[in-house]
Formats: sequence, structure tokens, C-alpha cells
Amino acid sequence: MESGPAYGGMMRGDLGRNLTFGLQEVLGRAIVVGAYRDQPFPTEAEIVKRHGVSRSVTREAVKMLSAKGLLGARPKQGTFVMPDDAWSLFDPDVLRWLLERGPTIELLRRFNELRVGVEPQAAALAALNATDPQRAAISAGLLRMRAAERGLDDPLDADIDFHVAVLRATNNPFFTQFREVVATALRTSIRFTNRIAGRTASIVGHAAVHDAVLARDAVAARAAMSALIEDVLLLIERVGSDHRP
Repeated sequence: MESGPAYGGMMRGDLGRNLTFGLQEVLGRAIVVGAYRDQPFPTEAEIVKRHGVSRSVTREAVKMLSAKGLLGARPKQGTFVMPDDAWSLFDPDVLRWLLERGPTIELLRRFNELRVGVEPQAAALAALNATDPQRAAISAGLLRMRAAERGLDDPLDADIDFHVAVLRATNNPFFTQFREVVATALRTSIRFTNRIAGRTASIVGHAAVHDAVLARDAVAARAAMSALIEDVLLLIERVGSDHRP
């Protein structure tokens, strides 16, 4: 059976209007934060009783969590939690639950190592491929960041808006789909790094990316975006591996 006040006490009224997605949220978060690390995942009957939902709702929620790599099933063994390395880390829900678990320095480092492998090339592609409306969206993101420095906009949303606009401007569907991962993880990463640095994101650094994209200079755009993310990695390293955001 589920245990602990954070998850074990969840009943039907806590699941929201869509019971399947509500149950997926409750069970998924519990899995990722480690509620079932030292005990078996509950049976279908136990979930039905605990949460006051139907078997069909339970089966659909379990199926959705299985598709995210969180659950597996075997004959006679039933449903069980999969090891961490099987989880779909690019799934926005899984990433969000990981960050809610408590983003360690190691998790933030790994995320930004992924960013430095993706976003500089995205900036280069944006310089080559962006349409006029897409370049305008990148400019709008930078304007939002400048407004946020004056207290006229939300700095976190503005920063995310800028990076998502660059990804969209690649006109490459694989890069574009990465936007959900970036938007979800940046919400934690930016809060953390801004708090350590004692400032919001570098306007000068983002402006360098913006100017290179608008100038259609792929080399400069790649270098500017790489410098932005490398600065974050250096900041993370400076904090130390035992610091928790």
C-alpha cells in the first residue's frame, strides 16, 4: 500500500476533474520522489481502494506511466517501478517530477550539459533558417527580458520565452520539440542560478545571441549561446556538489 502523508492520503477529491490524469500525477510524482523505493508498487485493487477510482481509470493511469518508462509489468510479478535509467527524461511530466524531488547540483549540471550540446546548434540553425516572424519573436523575448530588469515583466518567463523562440526558429521539428524540456527545466535552473549569482540572466549575453541570429551569422550565434550556457555551468561548479537549491 502507499504510505506517507504526501501521497498515501490522496483521495478521489484530490485528483481533480480528470481522474485519469489526476491519478497519473499523484502516482507519477510518488514514483519519482522515491515513495516506492523500499516497498512494492500498489496493486490495482489497492489503488482503487486508496483513491476511490474505478479499475478502468487505474489501468489507464498505469498505462500512461508505463509509456513514460516509470512502470513495468511481468506475469506473476505484477506492476513494478522501473529503474531510473529507464525513465523517459524528455517527458515534461517526468522532468517536472524530478525537479520537484529536489534538484541537486548534479541534476542541474547534467541538464545544462545537455543544453550546451543542443542550444548552440539551435542558435546557429535559427540564424540560417528563421523567418521574419520568428526573428521578431526572438526580439520580443529580449525586449521582455529588458523590461523584466526594470520590474515590468517576469524575468523567468521572459528568459524562457527567449530560449523557446530560438528553438522554434530552427524550423527543425526535433529542436522545436525540445522546447518543452527547456521550458520545464529552466524554471528550476534559472531560479537557482539567478539566486546564486545575485542577478537575473545576462542581458548582454542574450543580446549577443539575438544580434547574431538577426545578422544571420550562424558561427557567432553558436558561440554566443555556448558562452551563455557555459557561464551557467561554471556557476554550478563553483557552488559545489553538496549544495542543494
